[in-house]
Amino acid sequence: MRAVTTDKLMKDLQVVVGDAEELLKATAGHTGERVQQVRAKAEESLRGVRVRLQEAGEDVNARAQDAAREVTDQVREHPWTAVGVAAGIGLIVGILLVRK
Repeated sequence: MRAVTTDKLMKDLQVVVGDAEELLKATAGHTGERVQQVRAKAEESLRGVRVRLQEAGEDVNARAQDAAREVTDQVREHPWTAVGVAAGIGLIVGILLVRK
């Protein structure tokens, strides 16, 4: 459940970043000292957010790869246990599907 929430949050943040970039492009023609200050600050913030999103994505990918390696190692160390667990899950799913 947490991974789905994290993934959705990452996508939402990417949408916000995209929208902010479009806003900056739309206001590119506006002049004035205050507008320029706000644009500079927004551009700096967006650069920081992009970097953090990239790092977060890399972290999530690394953790997923580590988890996949751990599962693979466990299955290789205990193949019959893995077969038993898979059969048990299949039995439970089959029972639940028959009930409906």
